[in-house]
Amino acid sequence: MPLHSYDPRLGHRLPHDPFNAIVGPRPIGWISSLNSAGVRNLAPYSFFNAFNYIPPIVGFASIGRKDTLANIEATREFVWNLASEPLAVPMNQSCAAVAPEVDEFELAGLAAEPSVKVKPPRVQASPVTMECRCTQIIQLQGADGVQVPTWLVLGEVVMVHIDERLLKDGIYQTAAGQPLLRGGGPGDYFTISEAGKRVMMRPR
Repeated sequence: MPLHSYDPRLGHRLPHDPFNAIVGPRPIGWISSLNSAGVRNLAPYSFFNAFNYIPPIVGFASIGRKDTLANIEATREFVWNLASEPLAVPMNQSCAAVAPEVDEFELAGLAAEPSVKVKPPRVQASPVTMECRCTQIIQLQGADGVQVPTWLVLGEVVMVHIDERLLKDGIYQTAAGQPLLRGGGPGDYFTISEAGKRVMMRPR
């Protein structure tokens, strides 16, 4: 089969970098945090995922030193909020490049809900939220050992809140949560459906 092959260091020779589209769609790290003065911040990160079961650890990458990174460095706490399809518009509004003193909850017209174990608030309308305490902040580096301006923020989940409508016989229904997923292109997002589910048990 014909292949489009390229060395990323030399450019992809395409209208848009395909990397984000190939590794996707990706869950969104919709992260709420507080700065040391208590100013609220809410921002979506497209490089986000879960990394461990026990203890449960999630993480996201901040490309550049953004307000969320500075807040977590100062307070060591954050909350992940599920960006569901009904929350697509406010989620997108919360990614506006604004000054650190701007409250993105207010900017996006979102009500906040107090957390139980951490100080940053949760997005009240989000059907699933996870309160987290930062465990590590790692500056990434290339294969040549040179550091790049991207920081991986990892946090232990210390409290989980799930809308009970998403639990069927005690099992979380992923599609019912309507997670909004980031794809390639400058503004591509995807959703999933029950029709697209395939069940495969691990071989014994």
